[in-house]
Amino acid sequence: ILSILEEESMFPKATDKTFEEKLNNNHLGKSPNFQKPKPPKPGQQAAHFAIGHYAGCVPYNITGWLEKNKDPLNDTVVDLYKKGTNKLLVEIFADHPGQSGGPDTSKGGRGKKSGSMATVSSSYREQLNNLMTTLRATQPHFVR
Repeated sequence: ILSILEEESMFPKATDKTFEEKLNNNHLGKSPNFQKPKPPKPGQQAAHFAIGHYAGCVPYNITGWLEKNKDPLNDTVVDLYKKGTNKLLVEIFADHPGQSGGPDTSKGGRGKKSGSMATVSSSYREQLNNLMTTLRATQPHFVR
């Protein structure tokens, strides 16, 4: 789903409808977790698809996802966070380019991939990959 969202975000003429069509073409009937949503209850917004999770079926409405995915963080705000006194915010935004054009390399920032469009979904996917790398590097111990 994130790959299709990322792909659709690159096309200026993409719409919520084209995004929904690509999701259905790629997943409906091919992935058991990707399902048609149930009809909405009175007063609820209609869902475009549903995902079967371990705890039940969750409906999703994709209205505005493409626009939200392109939502860049204001560079002025990023620079304020990077130069602020809150150490947590400074660390969180250390590798975000901001207005200065690059990460704060003195803090180990990596920088933005050249030629790629930074979107919410690409940032989220990178964070998920980093989390999975960290989890795979650990040795879990369970208490009974």
